[in-house]
Amino acid sequence: MTTAVGGAAGLALGSGVFGPIQAAVADAPDTSDVSAAAPPPSPGLSSLWYTAPADDWEREALPIGNGALGATVFGTLASERLQLNEKTLWTGGPGSVQGYDHGNWRDARPGAITAVQDRVDTATRLDPEAVADELGQPKSGYGAHQTLGDLHIDVPDAPATPPDTYRRELDIADAVATVLYTHQQVRHRREFFASYPDGVIAGRLSADRPASVAFALRHTSPRDDFTVTSATTGAGGRMTVRGALADNGLRFEVQIRVRAHGKGATVTANSDGTLTVTAADSAWFVLAAGTDYADAYPDYRGEDPHPAVTHAVDAAAGEQYDALMARHIRDHRALFGRVALDVRAEAPDIPTDQLLADYTGGPTATDRALEALYFQYGRYLLIASSRPGSLPANLQGLWNNSTSPPWSADYHVNINLQMNYWPAEAANLAEATAPYDRFVEALRAPGRRTAKEMFGSRGWVVHNETNPYGFTGVHDWATAFWFPEAAAWLTQQLYEHYRFGGSVEYLRSTAYPVMKEAAEFWLDNLRTDPRDGTLVVTPSYSPEHGDFTAGAAMSQQIVHDLLTNTLEAARTLGDSPALRAELENTLARLDPGLRIGSWGQLQEWKADLDDPKDGHRHVSHLYALHPGRLIEPGGAWADAAKVSLTARGDGGTGWSKAWKINFWARLRDGDHAHRMLADQLKSSTLPNLWDTHPPFQIDGNFGATSGVVEMLLQSQYDVIEILPALPAAWRDGSVRGLRARGGATVGIEWADGRATRVTLTASRTRRLTVRSDLMPDGETTLKAIAGRTYVWDAWRAEGAASEGA
Repeated sequence: MTTAVGGAAGLALGSGVFGPIQAAVADAPDTSDVSAAAPPPSPGLSSLWYTAPADDWEREALPIGNGALGATVFGTLASERLQLNEKTLWTGGPGSVQGYDHGNWRDARPGAITAVQDRVDTATRLDPEAVADELGQPKSGYGAHQTLGDLHIDVPDAPATPPDTYRRELDIADAVATVLYTHQQVRHRREFFASYPDGVIAGRLSADRPASVAFALRHTSPRDDFTVTSATTGAGGRMTVRGALADNGLRFEVQIRVRAHGKGATVTANSDGTLTVTAADSAWFVLAAGTDYADAYPDYRGEDPHPAVTHAVDAAAGEQYDALMARHIRDHRALFGRVALDVRAEAPDIPTDQLLADYTGGPTATDRALEALYFQYGRYLLIASSRPGSLPANLQGLWNNSTSPPWSADYHVNINLQMNYWPAEAANLAEATAPYDRFVEALRAPGRRTAKEMFGSRGWVVHNETNPYGFTGVHDWATAFWFPEAAAWLTQQLYEHYRFGGSVEYLRSTAYPVMKEAAEFWLDNLRTDPRDGTLVVTPSYSPEHGDFTAGAAMSQQIVHDLLTNTLEAARTLGDSPALRAELENTLARLDPGLRIGSWGQLQEWKADLDDPKDGHRHVSHLYALHPGRLIEPGGAWADAAKVSLTARGDGGTGWSKAWKINFWARLRDGDHAHRMLADQLKSSTLPNLWDTHPPFQIDGNFGATSGVVEMLLQSQYDVIEILPALPAAWRDGSVRGLRARGGATVGIEWADGRATRVTLTASRTRRLTVRSDLMPDGETTLKAIAGRTYVWDAWRAEGAASEGA
């Protein structure tokens, strides 16, 4: 059993939620062309900044995080507010007062699924409410992510309103939030960051006049199961927040150490649990937190968090503040600095909320600045909310100010969790996928039980949504309770990690076992369609839309993708010939979910039921286009996908628009992809650049970042395509550090819409095919040698390429 603690420090001692972490994943991407010490981008293109404090958490507060611990910074002067989060602080699950069943049927229902399948065969369409009545059940003990409360820094002599020199900023290149203001001719500075190497949140208050820093530190929570105490220490003060959630008994702890500097500086512990700092030149704090959650089925409990939290906070408090910050910045830049995008942006000297309000999506360099910032912000958010050693990014990434957040701030697996990780590989953040891998692996044990009890089959399954406690069964919301294809979709990211990085050991030990069991589930559960003899998913439901049928397009496409990937992996690993034969035979009989309907559309259902006036936000039946790879541009299916996408329109919620950026990029329509990006910025983005569904939902940020990459580089068909969907708005520019499948880091320069220079650094020795108008015949194949860089340059003789070590 292990204990959840908010970052790397506790994990290095073997008391973290997922055990000791390693410095990097086994098949970490090649970064030979990037120096962690390289200068960050210009501030205008790597900072969000504002001229007033945040008033609204969702719209204005600025997020920091180390994957496990997070905070949102308000910048309020008289009482600075840091809203805190620890990702494993969840109600529900084992021990919940409501009782917990993992979503498995509480009453035996022999033959229930078969009965529904028989009715689908005869009636062809069933009402979702009727199916939910037969196959669903109310949730019990599902739980929700909980806010860790708020840390307040009460400053007694701060101005009541922001002075003229006020600035609140989040530097995403360094992952540091700052607040700057001048009051009574004293310049004050606050800075906050969440350190992954040290497993803490740290903050410092300073001023340019001695003895001008004074504040009281206090913690508040909307929950009544938090206990706060404080004490003085040899070098300052300690605040401890500890308790157990009333719902499930989950133990949690927060510790904060405060140090003050200056000749007359004092730190005082008060009877109400607060800490007071007076007459300091500067003062700083470190905060560590953890719970006794562990991803161990069926109990999901580990050790008391106290020892690990104490070690983390004491180790950090024993350091010099500047050393903590320097280590944090080096760590963050080593990831963030890998990718640079230049679309000839020009950042004006206006705050980010005004930049967003003025944005038109037009041809100006100012608009380009917001687009480039938004792309990199998505990468920043993924680094901040997904690091090895904790849970993956959830519906809100890491940040949640509520005890009852929207959709529980959980893991919806009918697209949302998967979308969170779309940019990870291609945007050169492969390490961020480690929590995702671990989470999917942890679903297998409860998922096997659900597969056996509900379906009577091998393998593992999870439905529409899940939590950290292995909820793999069903609930009773009629249009969103049944989605057994989710496990198959979850495995796609694992196989993509292999396709990008190429580690056969990763495939063998991590990806393939999960894929194989998910495939076994479908080998047992596909059913022969009496209409044409093909194998179909039944009952199937196209999220979150229409009636239950047999063989809905998305269901078929996901299963086809899973079985194809599993067969490829089995061949690579030389696994059982019998399994390979079964996969081959099943794929030969499987309905692929691709049909062209009466008005030229790609059908959403096996029957031609699509309405050309339907503007539903889900366009699930285009899965085979993206994130799948069954539909290639230029063919009839791609044309039909375009008809469907055009009919659905450009509207929708934030995540829906983000998906459409990727769809249009895959269709090689860069201008339409850019139009979707512009629409997402104009109508689905909050002033702090969080995506809104509404409400706030982080998948739109990640989906948009993925879409930008898709416009510049694609490799899903095992060909590295340079500028496949470049929009006219990005006529000139450059990008470096993108990753392609096959093990390549790619840089591109372009002018007048055409590539002028392409660099490719190989991390594997293998044959690679590159497609670009720089090549003599538009395409070239080379045997790339690991560690070498290949260059194609328009200014050399046409078609020539240079090679360097």
